[in-house]
Amino acid sequence: MNTETESKNLLSTFQLGDLELKNRVVLAPMTRARSGKERMANDLMEEYYAQRSTAGLLITEATVISKQGIGWINSPGIYREDQSKAWKKVTQAVHDRESIIFLQLWHTGRASHSSFHDGELPVAPSAIKLNGEYIHTPQGKKDLEIPRALDTSEIPAIVEDYKKGARRAKDAGFDGVEIHSANGYLIDQFLQSKTNKRTDSYGGSLENRCRFLFEIVKAVTEIWPANRVGVRISPNGNYNDMGSEDYRETFTYLASRLDKIGLAYLHVMDGIAFGFHELGEPMTLNEFREVFSGPIIGNCGYTQETAEIAVKENKADLIAFGRPFISNPDLVDRFRNGWPLAQDADISLWFSFEKEGYTDFKFYNNGS
Repeated sequence: MNTETESKNLLSTFQLGDLELKNRVVLAPMTRARSGKERMANDLMEEYYAQRSTAGLLITEATVISKQGIGWINSPGIYREDQSKAWKKVTQAVHDRESIIFLQLWHTGRASHSSFHDGELPVAPSAIKLNGEYIHTPQGKKDLEIPRALDTSEIPAIVEDYKKGARRAKDAGFDGVEIHSANGYLIDQFLQSKTNKRTDSYGGSLENRCRFLFEIVKAVTEIWPANRVGVRISPNGNYNDMGSEDYRETFTYLASRLDKIGLAYLHVMDGIAFGFHELGEPMTLNEFREVFSGPIIGNCGYTQETAEIAVKENKADLIAFGRPFISNPDLVDRFRNGWPLAQDADISLWFSFEKEGYTDFKFYNNGS
């Protein structure tokens, strides 16, 4: 970690393992649904990430590790060699602008639908239906389904899919990977007692519920050194019908165990703007600082001002920005120069599949 200095601020450099970041601003991973039916990175995505390469670290949108992991229309994949090759144009564009980019590895678990899987039910640690109104599928809005509980014998193959995805990310020129363990997707479903009612070695105790993630971390760090692997968690979130009574115990234990691995970072969605489960007081970055000695990324609802405070007070080393980066591709320049931020993008265009609401936002300094 960086030596503490009076000059430490959001725009100061940061040593992330063996990678030097030009600032502490992170492009948060955000699903944007521009990859088409083949789930391949394309010219539009290359432009999108290139535009936002003033960030010190870019984390890609969630990228599925297998067909079984799919749960979004037109989200990208990393389960085929041609998908890996397609990502190369993105990584090269980011590197040409002297920034660093990690790929986020994803399996949606129960937050999916049989329409994505040729009629087969989505999988989960337990057969517990996600409580929600509907899900967007290739055939339009559909009612959510009761997922199929994974058999113990099936789990090693999913761990191997994460490992293969990590290898393909390396082949594509990424600087590292982030394991998506947040927001009610498969790993989070294993971690939380609300969604994990298993009675085998992957359920019950804290150790057992965390086992799946630790097996994935072990597999991925056989491809990447630990200081090129991040983990994302959402201890306060209710997205995808999450939130467990023992959330504080669960995520404190998890972070303390992850601390022993020497990860690149722990990415914590500590803000509650994305939806709060209201099962107690929100967990804070200070709580994670007490049990995790590596770099911490704060995320969710930060402004430039609150981000500066978090960095200066050593609550976080880096701060991830999501929505502000959608309509402000030059967000770092706006921070640096005190330029006003553009209004939030029209949410109806976030997943338009086209350049509108994606790459057509103006840069402040040239109006283009």
